[in-house]
Amino acid sequence: MTSESPPLGKYLASSDKKTRDKAVKQLATFFSTSENNALSELEIAKLWKGLFYCFWMSDKPRVQQDLAQELAELLLTITNILSSLSFLRGFWVTTVREWNGIDRLRMDKYYMLVRRFVSASFRLLIRAKWDPSALQEYTSILTNAGGPLCPTDVRVPTGLVFHLAEIYLEELEKALSASDSPTPVPILPLLSPFINLAASTLTSTTYKHLEESLFRPLLSDLQPRPSNPKKRSRVSGLECPTILSNACPDVPCADSPVLPSTLRETILQKIFAVASAEDTRDANRRKMYALYKVAVEDVDDKDSDG
Repeated sequence: MTSESPPLGKYLASSDKKTRDKAVKQLATFFSTSENNALSELEIAKLWKGLFYCFWMSDKPRVQQDLAQELAELLLTITNILSSLSFLRGFWVTTVREWNGIDRLRMDKYYMLVRRFVSASFRLLIRAKWDPSALQEYTSILTNAGGPLCPTDVRVPTGLVFHLAEIYLEELEKALSASDSPTPVPILPLLSPFINLAASTLTSTTYKHLEESLFRPLLSDLQPRPSNPKKRSRVSGLECPTILSNACPDVPCADSPVLPSTLRETILQKIFAVASAEDTRDANRRKMYALYKVAVEDVDDKDSDG
């Protein structure tokens, strides 16, 4: 192995921990020092097969935590953002493909690995100041074939979708909070993969989880609080004040964020527009219309209280 080429998968998936550790370090060196560290799709696939099983064989909790962080940080080590996103695509394609083969005892550590990569992805986009082309590529990674939010890929595990919905804005909040002066976050492009999945999913439990874990809590957070405590929403919020105070609807963002009420209205308009699309499933369309109606009525109730 040399710093001029990435390590072979057999070293990353070695049964010997020292060999695996050395291979991961060498990969980080390759990504950080190579002027052109773009790899082909086949090279990335081979690399990620080795990395997946490198993580598979990590046993102790501290070792797992350190390795998950080390692998996710590779996204930020790569010197070219398009190469970073290609590496991210390899992660998601491999994760979706291998997920159903993960046994119960290993599942928690792979949930942790997913969380680390979601966090690193947001930090990468923040560093790029939400560059429109990078953001578009990021959302396509999530939604195209092999991605975790692809509405037409029956291989996508339900548990992975549920986990993403639960941690997505939480990790975005953490990434924004850790940034010194973040550019306002364009919320619609980041939410669109979930909204489109809600419109297309064939599984009622998936729709329900997206609405209850992501849409309703976010809309609740964005809603003005009535003075009467009895009128307050029963939906628990997501506790993401940095997002709420530093968001814009879409790219390119203005220099300053928009008001939460404006952001809420924009999200509701997006939900309504996707629900109205011709290819939205009828059962899902009714549920999305109902979500929209309840959210609008909540605002009307607040206005009448005032």
